Amino acid sequence: MAKTKLQKKEIIQDLEKSLTNQKAVVFIDFQGLNTKSLFELRNTLKDADCLLKVAKKTLLGLAFDFLKLSEIKEKVNNMKGELALVFGLNDEIVPAKIVYEFSKKNENLKILGGMVKDKDYDFLTIEKVVSLALLPSKQELYARLLSTLNAPRANFVNVLKSNLRNFVCVLSKIKVT
Repeated sequence: MAKTKLQKKEIIQDLEKSLTNQKAVVFIDFQGLNTKSLFELRNTLKDADCLLKVAKKTLLGLAFDFLKLSEIKEKVNNMKGELALVFGLNDEIVPAKIVYEFSKKNENLKILGGMVKDKDYDFLTIEKVVSLALLPSKQELYARLLSTLNAPRANFVNVLKSNLRNFVCVLSKIKVT
């Protein structure tokens, strides 16, 4: 069923709002993906504070025009297949990570590119989105940093304990003989 001008205007405004509030967007082609898989992806993204929206390229192009993103609009218009956008509202890496993992399970889901909002909007190629997905998450990086900061202290405690441990081992050997 065709949409009215008012409905299209609401969709464009919603896309503009989503594009300005996001930290990262991953463009995907979901053609051939069954409904069950699409809802599974949508629920996984929702749990991670991400959002999946399906949009026509013409309406998305109008939203890009409003945001003065003509370069990205041109690249999106050249993408083949049905287009869906995965918005990362709180984290730049999470949407790429989830979509990449999901695309490994479902061959019908294809990553087409992405964009990240830093000071300005930067378009990401497929390779850059995949490399972004392979980066460790913030929690993993925090854990690595914490273990690195804690390592000297832990090693010092182990050195101090080793003398006592060795002394106890010598005493246990003497006791046995």
